[in-house]
Amino acid sequence: MCHTRNWLYFSCLDNPVSTELLKLAHTVAKLAGSHLMNRPSSFTFTEKSSAVDFATQMDQQAEELIVREILNSRPDDGIIAEEGAARASKSGITWVIDPLDGTVNYLYGLPGWNVSIAAKDKDGVLVGVVYAPSINGLWSAVRGGDATYNGEKIKCNDPVTLDKALLSTGFAYDLDLRSTQGQVISNLLPRIRDLRRNGAAAVDLCYVAMGSLDGFFEASLNEWDHAAGGLIATQAGAVISGRAGGPANKDLVVCAGPALHAQLLPLI
Repeated sequence: MCHTRNWLYFSCLDNPVSTELLKLAHTVAKLAGSHLMNRPSSFTFTEKSSAVDFATQMDQQAEELIVREILNSRPDDGIIAEEGAARASKSGITWVIDPLDGTVNYLYGLPGWNVSIAAKDKDGVLVGVVYAPSINGLWSAVRGGDATYNGEKIKCNDPVTLDKALLSTGFAYDLDLRSTQGQVISNLLPRIRDLRRNGAAAVDLCYVAMGSLDGFFEASLNEWDHAAGGLIATQAGAVISGRAGGPANKDLVVCAGPALHAQLLPLI
């Protein structure tokens, strides 16, 4: 029988590799989250794609911590991480890491920023953990198992009709793309219950997984933005896709329960 240990939950798994990866992801996410909770009084900035797309010293420190801890335990694994850490896998496992998802929230002292850690194999994402210490939230899932929030099994809302749907979205750093996103939202707003913009894609996906949102969509996301949260949502019963129902990718990520996903996708 599975047991909840404090607020961590480990599914009963036949695959010892999955158990090891999940435990390591939990441990490392908590370490990085604890480090990030010591928010500095001043920040240094590294510009990325534009003046509004940046990393701070805390993004970089969190990534260094996560990569170091993972490779100390599993030196043959691969790494794909937002702030540039990268190495090919010798083991068949590659970690997909967003060390600080929601950097703008973090900079402004707003809640919901998080640490997102996934591990994938040749068949896709195997383990996902999202830890948001500012709201005491730990979500996790293993492919083929349950999705959990602070140790309790979660499920997405389904069925939900479009007119009753509470959705969330995010906006791209590219200003031309933002204009297009504004047109999509203008079309959607009269048809839905309401819209939220929380500022952290991984947590938005987890909110869909636990029923705190009915759906989420965003363009211009990278793999590290949705790898962990996407698995968690999927294992909670949601559908995640890109345009026309294809794989989620940088062009578009749409996530909702099956009934709402079918209604939402043609409108985005």
